[in-house]
Amino acid sequence: MISRRAVLASPAALAMPAPAAEPFTGRIPLAVSTYSYWHFRTERYPIEKVIEHAASLGFDGVEILHRQMPEETAAYCGKLKKMAFERGLSFPMLSIHQDFVSPDAAERQKHIDHTVKCLQLAARLSIPCVRLNSGRWKTIKSFDDLMKVKGDEPALPGYTDKDAFNWCIDSIQKCLRTCEQEGVMLALENHWGLTTKVENLLTIYKAVNSPWLGVNVDTGNYPGDPYEGLAQLAPHATIVQAKTYYGGGEWYTLDLDYPRIAKILRGAGFKGWVSLEMEGKETPQTAVAKSYAVLRKAFGI
Repeated sequence: MISRRAVLASPAALAMPAPAAEPFTGRIPLAVSTYSYWHFRTERYPIEKVIEHAASLGFDGVEILHRQMPEETAAYCGKLKKMAFERGLSFPMLSIHQDFVSPDAAERQKHIDHTVKCLQLAARLSIPCVRLNSGRWKTIKSFDDLMKVKGDEPALPGYTDKDAFNWCIDSIQKCLRTCEQEGVMLALENHWGLTTKVENLLTIYKAVNSPWLGVNVDTGNYPGDPYEGLAQLAPHATIVQAKTYYGGGEWYTLDLDYPRIAKILRGAGFKGWVSLEMEGKETPQTAVAKSYAVLRKAFGI
């Protein structure tokens, strides 16, 4: 029986440094997210075309954005797996959306059920990891407006972040049995919302304390210095999403130093997947290729 405890990590525990890791000098595999080709603003870009383009550029894998899938049938999943296999590609992660930040237990259960269903879908696609969001208070209604304040959203009246931590911890724990059954782990992202703050993400991650919950480190989702945030999360990283912004970002633009980022991650012993999320307005046919060259050079050996 998986523990259902929802005990928050103490400030002292969060302040404790992670055990020193041996720097990693081996090859880092690179994937590209299908999100790089579709930013929710236009008609969905076919995942089949992403697989073909990724293979032609030299990527090792493709991260699938769940909302980009037109269907979830066995035939469609089989088609994607066959295409990837024939081109020497892996599917390292299925990126999904859920929101556990709600005082309504029925609403949280709806998102738990969705997460469980997607864990089972990932298993059918032979994907070993599912991206996890904490969710947000939604006191700022528009995501575009949330971006303007870099995720700094006030809690609902009468509640605090501590309530949200407990809702998230409890909800994640209810998904862990499916993780074990399907052999698919969850990776909590520093996504805009409750886990925008690194300390909030680590509070949830350490309280769940399960081998089936990892951390998905997004290089672009920090309200402050991205390198400071990356250094805090790097020792816990399971997978990394690497942002680029060719043509100007959809919501904001960062000039990220990927050799520096690679040094931070390797120094922390990270040896997992790095998945490109090209979030710029330039056509993906050119911007993804530019991004691949930057990441391959930064993470190459």
